[in-house]
Amino acid sequence: MTENLLTDAQMRQFIVNGFVTVNTELPPAFHDDIFEKTVAVFDKEGNPGNNLLPRIPEIQRVFDDANVKGALTSLLGPDNYMQPHRHPHYNPPGSKGQGMHQDGGKRWSHHTRRLLVFYYPQDTPVERGPTGVVPISHYFSTEEGKQVSPEQPVSGKAGTVAFANYDLWHRAMPNQTEERRYMMKFLYARMTEPQEPTWANEETEWANGTAAGPAEHQEMFKHLWNWHLGSKSIEDSASPNGASISDLISAMTGTTESTGLQAAYQVPKFGEEAVKPLVRCLYEESDMTRRNACYALNALGTPAIGALRNALKDPSEQVRANAAEALGDLGTKAEPAVPDLVESLEDESTSVRGRAIEALGTTSQSSSLAVPGLIKALEDPNEGIRRNAVFALSRIGENAGDAVEGLENLLFDGNRYIRGNAVHTLYRIGTPAAKDVLVRHLQTTRWCPITNRNSTF
Repeated sequence: MTENLLTDAQMRQFIVNGFVTVNTELPPAFHDDIFEKTVAVFDKEGNPGNNLLPRIPEIQRVFDDANVKGALTSLLGPDNYMQPHRHPHYNPPGSKGQGMHQDGGKRWSHHTRRLLVFYYPQDTPVERGPTGVVPISHYFSTEEGKQVSPEQPVSGKAGTVAFANYDLWHRAMPNQTEERRYMMKFLYARMTEPQEPTWANEETEWANGTAAGPAEHQEMFKHLWNWHLGSKSIEDSASPNGASISDLISAMTGTTESTGLQAAYQVPKFGEEAVKPLVRCLYEESDMTRRNACYALNALGTPAIGALRNALKDPSEQVRANAAEALGDLGTKAEPAVPDLVESLEDESTSVRGRAIEALGTTSQSSSLAVPGLIKALEDPNEGIRRNAVFALSRIGENAGDAVEGLENLLFDGNRYIRGNAVHTLYRIGTPAAKDVLVRHLQTTRWCPITNRNSTF
């Protein structure tokens, strides 16, 4: 199927601002039909929530569109995953809009592993209450992000689809018209760590200048660009403008998040010399200090792995959890740490186990080494542990064939997202046994989109 990949300019826009938009090639009549169907569902049944696609299955054509598929491949790789949660957001006539917010809990990674995808089935000019976003705010974990740049409306014609970093600050803007505004929100996830560019890449270097965002955050943007390229190491180890490591560590603990981020992405230029002082930061009480240290360790790359493996055995639960998370963010670079992370699956701390499980989903994608421990985690009474284990196995994919029976047992789990992710994990495993389980499950749970309370058979 044809895919129109993003350009270098569009990827730079996404890396700096945290979002990019495309328009589908579908005709206006298609979007008119989706809008009318949405109105009918809301009026007769209320918000369909996670059942949006089964209730209006024609929306799938949006995600089969060449421009949309190309954007998803560009940002998340070709095996990207539409997650079970989706929600149609209704902005009624005359609304005052929402407060600015981030979805979910901010995690200590700037890497593009999750996306919010917004689809408008109607023309959505500024006065009709589009989604408003704060460019660059996805790099910020505190409310400083709400003010890092002026709010920008994500407006457009019917068929506009926006792809936003999961951590971008955003809101529904006031609807000043007498018309309804709908926005269909979907969540997408990256399943495979980047090994090469997956967009229409022509340039290898990050370009400085106005189009490349604020000067003070160029090292941060450059790191994200190189990560998407699949680069294996930092570009140089030159001392950053004469600053010392201690100066930069102090700046990482400063009063503003922006200053801390600048310092975090300067420290890695010192190479291996920076490892010990950064690991010491994992012992700090300040969330911002530890978070910035994780950013810096990740940008440093391979030299940080040995110290983080040792930190997994530290007496401090906080340090062990931080080390697991930092290794997970290193992705396949941290594959040598997989045996240590597997040992951490037996940690007495739920937090450490949960983060180790997540880390195994990104670090152990090329083998089945972590699979037995993750299968055991599928039976954990803690819902978060089960959820993380299912998703980690999904990322491991075809190497997780031994997990089929354990996944089948979760198809009726009490958590709807564990159920949904178990289905996708079986699909990713793809063995005959996994497919048999999926077919039997479909026969039991198939949704009929035209059945409703007025027409039951």
